[in-house]
Amino acid sequence: MTSVLSQDFFQNALLAGTFIALACGLVGYFLVLRAQMFTGDALSHVAFTGAMAALAGGYDLRLGLFAATIGVGLLLGGLGRRGKPDDVVIGSVFAWILGLGAFFLTVYTTSRSGSGQGGAGTTVLFGSIFGLHGNQTTLAVAIAGAICVLILLIGRPLLFATLDEAVAAARGVPVRALGLGFLVLVGACAAEATQAVGSLLLLGLLAAPAGAAIRLTDRPFRALALSAGLAVGEMWGGLLLSAALPKLPPSFTIMATASAVYALTFLVRPRRRAADQAADGAAEPVATARG
Repeated sequence: MTSVLSQDFFQNALLAGTFIALACGLVGYFLVLRAQMFTGDALSHVAFTGAMAALAGGYDLRLGLFAATIGVGLLLGGLGRRGKPDDVVIGSVFAWILGLGAFFLTVYTTSRSGSGQGGAGTTVLFGSIFGLHGNQTTLAVAIAGAICVLILLIGRPLLFATLDEAVAAARGVPVRALGLGFLVLVGACAAEATQAVGSLLLLGLLAAPAGAAIRLTDRPFRALALSAGLAVGEMWGGLLLSAALPKLPPSFTIMATASAVYALTFLVRPRRRAADQAADGAAEPVATARG
């Protein structure tokens, strides 16, 4: 175990995974709060299609990842109301993108099967965080760090637009521009996280930490910080578990850890509600006596 932790591949995975998880925690919180998780699900499949398109054309899969997720994110926002796509728009694009992904996968497997890269499609689906080398790690840290900074910069007006869109628009908040900008960040986050946990499991890294944070606290900025912290902790826990049990792939252990933490919040939340009810019950006699 100690020897594995000192290896370059594990340290690269830990560094890149930390920043990717941090970005997913911040972006995922707003996705859950804005009820746009279906958008995140769609973009995870878009990531697969974009990567397959790039590979089929002989290009770096990262080019396809970012071009597809950001482009389709803007398309969904442009078709939706005030930069916020509805389920009909997402569903229509979703079906077309999946079919396109199947087409590019067929093209890639038939034209590139002899190139020694036949397993790249599986890597896109399930990720390969232990396969990141130095340059990829540096790029992942830079992109994920930029996403985090931008989310924090737009966090307050985005929260205002999320909680009360009409009032925010009346007070001059650029609701549509914020919605489109947020979708660009979601797309970039989806593209980057795909390299770590894969397009199939990406949604879990966006949803589970944010869902757990919202269940644990009602305060927006505390929940935002908690979502980011949980995502990073779950990434570390998953990587350590995979290092201790090499037969378990890191994408599985990361998602298993995130799901376990979210499941535990169902044990914590009822106690909090009971405490709130007890406090309310204790306050009622006092109020009656004062009356």
